[in-house]
Amino acid sequence: MADPGDEDDLDYRFSLANERTFLAWIRTALALLAGAIALDQLTPDLGPRPVRMAVSVVLALGGACLGAASYRRWAKVERAMRSGAPLPYTRTMLVLTVCVAVVAVLFSVLIVGWTR
Repeated sequence: MADPGDEDDLDYRFSLANERTFLAWIRTALALLAGAIALDQLTPDLGPRPVRMAVSVVLALGGACLGAASYRRWAKVERAMRSGAPLPYTRTMLVLTVCVAVVAVLFSVLIVGWTR
């Protein structure tokens, strides 16, 4: 975890921007969790139950993983900014984008292709 007393003082605007990015990632994680709950509880006729449950679990786990990754990313960026090191690269955005695209395709198939 970043400890503000260990390194040079950082312009607070950079630290606050990093915090806003962290909060945006947390909002996305909460949206994934809300989508998982909504899919499980509000759409009993959308596709077979095992498929709905699997997609709900994937969304919920994705939200949990993104929440954890967002804190880790915040701490790494904060530490790098305070020490003057280059900002760390992350593949989280790519993974999140691919996962959301796959889930969107699954939803499309369920909505268009599923008949009772």
